[in-house]
Amino acid sequence: MNKKISLIRSSHLAEVDYAYAARVPADMDLLFLAGACPLNKEGEVPHANDYDLQAKLCVENMRLVLKESGSSLEDVVYTRVLVASQNQSDLVTAWDAIREEFGDHDVPSTLSGVTVLGYTNQLVEIEAIAAVEKRANGEEREGD
Repeated sequence: MNKKISLIRSSHLAEVDYAYAARVPADMDLLFLAGACPLNKEGEVPHANDYDLQAKLCVENMRLVLKESGSSLEDVVYTRVLVASQNQSDLVTAWDAIREEFGDHDVPSTLSGVTVLGYTNQLVEIEAIAAVEKRANGEEREGD
């Protein structure tokens, strides 16, 4: 885990599988990611009825964007997971897949069921905010 980011739990609230808050020091930059969608390189959504595989593809795509931005999943300080379903079991399936990909880095997250997402056959989308080291003057991060 990024040593500067603090994931905060509460002894006064229910024990859950994510932190309740994240603290980012003032000397870090915030990186706002567009929603990670389950798109392949051809711009198509594979796995039309599979919440688990679409969630994993979202995380895979997020990893690539983070890497190109000079960061990783361990730098993520917040996620919002959107799942196109009215069934709580589908939300849990997507959540479990995403949590598995994040491992011990259990960032604060919001999980919501929505009516529809932007791409045909899309079931899952993940928004994220990451905290990265500030660049020194003139220094460029990978992807700049």
